[in-house]
Amino acid sequence: MRQRKTPMRMCTGCGEMKPKKELVRVVKAPEKQEEGGKPLPPEISLDLTGKKPGRGAYLCPDPECLRLARKARRLERAFSCKIPDQVYQELEERLEQEQKQPGPPLFKEGREGHG
Repeated sequence: MRQRKTPMRMCTGCGEMKPKKELVRVVKAPEKQEEGGKPLPPEISLDLTGKKPGRGAYLCPDPECLRLARKARRLERAFSCKIPDQVYQELEERLEQEQKQPGPPLFKEGREGHG
């Protein structure tokens, strides 16, 4: 049986290429519109399953990488939109929360072959 190629992704914070399974995906959900047709602000969140629909960017599961990405506005460039400070704070809290929880890995098992 042939060995599968490991998908590699670049961390938007530190710029290192790492296996996709080791990184956390930040996702910009597809644009939604109000009833009047006016576009709503983009929804940006952490995707711990790697399966949410939308444009994705990857970060190491380290709050420092998020700080570097924020300082250089790399997520804003990746998503082509302004990201409010509140979103960065929520992402930082979630990353720190995930980092403090011992035990199971950040992602659910069984992701091979998805995404």
